[in-house]
Amino acid sequence: MARHGAAPDARGGARKREDDKESLRSVKGKATEATEATEATPAALDRLIHERMRLGIVSALAANESLTFNELKGLLQTTDGNLSVHARKLEEAGYISCTKSFEGRMPKTAYALTVPGRKAFERYLDHMEALIRAARDG
Repeated sequence: MARHGAAPDARGGARKREDDKESLRSVKGKATEATEATEATPAALDRLIHERMRLGIVSALAANESLTFNELKGLLQTTDGNLSVHARKLEEAGYISCTKSFEGRMPKTAYALTVPGRKAFERYLDHMEALIRAARDG
C-alpha cells in the first residue's frame, strides 16, 4: 500500500524523497530571503541593543564621553557579573570599546561608545520613534 503523497512507481519512495528535498530547499530559500530582507531593512530592530541592560549601557555611553565600570554599575544598579556579560556582548559587536588601566594599584576599566555603536544606537532610536508615531497615528 502506497503512503499518502508517495508516487506509486517502480522507484518506490524515491520520487517522494526528491519532492520532499525540493520542498525543503524551497522553504529554506524563502526563509533566507525573508531574513535577508529583514536585515536589509533600515528600520530593522537591533536585538542586541534592545535588551534592557545593553540599552542602558549604550544610552549612558551616548550621553557621556566615557564611563568607568563602577560608574556604569551605579547608574544601572546592577551586579558586576551582569554588567560584565552585557558589556562584553556590546564590545564583541564593536558597539563599545573597553580600556583597562591602573590608578595607582587599582585597576580601572572605562567604556566608550564607538562610531559604529553610535550609528547603531541612532538607527535603534529612529526605529523606536517610527513605532511610537505609528502607534499614535494608528
